[in-house]
Amino acid sequence: MLVAITGSSGFLGGALAERLARAGHEVLRVRRGEPDDPRAHWHPASGWVRDGALQGTDAVVHLSGASIATARWSAARREVLWRSRVDSTRTLVEHLATLDPRPPVLISASATGYYGDGRDRELPEEAPRGAGFLADLCEAWETEAKRAEDLGVRVVRARTGVVVETPAFLNRLVRVFRLGLGATLGSGRQWMPWVSVADHLAAFERALTDEEMAGALNVVAPPVTNAEFTRALARAVGRPAVMRLPAFALRLQFGRGLADEALLASQRAVPARLRELGFEHRQPGIEGALRAALGRAPAARA
Repeated sequence: MLVAITGSSGFLGGALAERLARAGHEVLRVRRGEPDDPRAHWHPASGWVRDGALQGTDAVVHLSGASIATARWSAARREVLWRSRVDSTRTLVEHLATLDPRPPVLISASATGYYGDGRDRELPEEAPRGAGFLADLCEAWETEAKRAEDLGVRVVRARTGVVVETPAFLNRLVRVFRLGLGATLGSGRQWMPWVSVADHLAAFERALTDEEMAGALNVVAPPVTNAEFTRALARAVGRPAVMRLPAFALRLQFGRGLADEALLASQRAVPARLRELGFEHRQPGIEGALRAALGRAPAARA
């Protein structure tokens, strides 16, 4: 297969590109740039895509988007997040409409933020969307991806939890925990949707060819609470984590929006569709995934 990947310069996009190449697929890394750059395929912020850039592809994986948790959600930052996801997806689908033939499948990233704060309720794919900016963003993001269905394209809306091995997430936490400063966030009772890199990539690779994978898909492992995650990471690095960061401190540090919707919100998203389809998680437990990521346990079984 010839698979086009947006966001391939990021950790997950790069890892997926390498995995698919090892499996014998041809990978087109969709490069962002200005129209006068002959190497560029698109400039999503301006709605530009080079004519025929994705012609002949068998699948498109859309992972492009600015990081959710690296800055306070000021009005300007919210605009960046919206444009990098919603507008870029619209631009991509509009380009797919110009192709003949069109790629049979589009896998478009989304997030479990779609569900908002679900408290202790389990959240399978059919659960309603929640409230807040992040839920609004995910719904609009997915709506643009769904437009490709009208073009005869099978669309997978991959609602991903925290990918625990990504350097931006794990490296910062490990440094803090190794100093003995690990802490639960708020009450620690909020549910945390997560997935290992191995399972994230395996689910995406299967979705390329499995026609039963369509619509919303929770790309998550069985969820854990923040307190359970904190204890697991503390054990993995061999240091105690007995402190607690109260909600007000998180709001002061990160702003109310990011703190309440991304750090303190409870999202008990479950991999219902993956289970129905017989998908086997290679790392179903958070401590095993963390130890494998830190190199203190054997890698996940093949």
